[in-house]
Amino acid sequence: MAAIELDGVTKRYGDGSGLPGRSTAPVEALSNLDLAVAEGDIYGFLGPNGAGKSTTINVLLDFIRPTAGSAHVLGLDVQQDSKRVRERVGVLPEGFSPYDRLTGRQHLDFAIESKDTDDDPTAIAERVGIADALDRKAGGYSKGMAQRLVLGMALVGEPDLLILDEPSTGLDPNGAREMRDIVRAERDRGATVFFSSHVLGQVESVCDRVGILQDGELVAEDTVEGLREAAGGETALTVEVERLPEEAVAAVRALDGVSTVRTDETRLTVDCADGAKTTVLSTLEDNGAPVADFDTTGASLEEVFASYTTGEREVRA
Repeated sequence: MAAIELDGVTKRYGDGSGLPGRSTAPVEALSNLDLAVAEGDIYGFLGPNGAGKSTTINVLLDFIRPTAGSAHVLGLDVQQDSKRVRERVGVLPEGFSPYDRLTGRQHLDFAIESKDTDDDPTAIAERVGIADALDRKAGGYSKGMAQRLVLGMALVGEPDLLILDEPSTGLDPNGAREMRDIVRAERDRGATVFFSSHVLGQVESVCDRVGILQDGELVAEDTVEGLREAAGGETALTVEVERLPEEAVAAVRALDGVSTVRTDETRLTVDCADGAKTTVLSTLEDNGAPVADFDTTGASLEEVFASYTTGEREVRA
């Protein structure tokens, strides 16, 4: 069963009436969106500003209703079973600010009472790194501490699905690393994580699959490696060999899928299509250059993202 399933979801804002004497076209935030997220996956949901990511999340939580189509979360219809959905989902919304006059403990107690669980607020605070500030008013928290608190509230009740919208906002590098560790631990526990972020390095380091939204449509979906390959991105293959005859270098240069070859004594750096890596290695072996070690560096997710959202189909390795 899919943890998240959207079927033909369209959302339009506005009725097109505009001001007296003027007309404006409705804004279509989502256009016939189909999306399926498997249970137990960490799914990265990417897109430029205005692509429809927040609208999608609001549809999943039944904060807004789609113009057309249906949405299911954990097998439940989000409109007919919205209360049951929210009981099983933990949410870290973008831009949420804690209540200044309440302590961190009071925020966590509220989340625990709302979900009718017996979680220990101290244990949650320790997990997200705010134990020392648990009994301080949240109005005195830094932005990063407030983000940790809201993440702790999302974790209450061991939810089956975590929806994290820009979860690393305000976090320093250590905080971002701890957040990634928590995301992985939740996945290992069996939860599904729906992860929207502009920090593409965060997505690349934790996500099992990635979907890219553009103008309300899902324009690409795959693993990070699959997106690289589909976008035409090259891999930089660095190979250490025991010896490097000229005929081996010439044979590699002649291969389909190889664009450039650079040599330095017994090291080659080969820019090639992802599917050509194995052929490069076997060609070296067959031409008197025994391979001692090799490493690969693919196009960054940032470059892949740009290729899908700006029309630049050539991705630089």
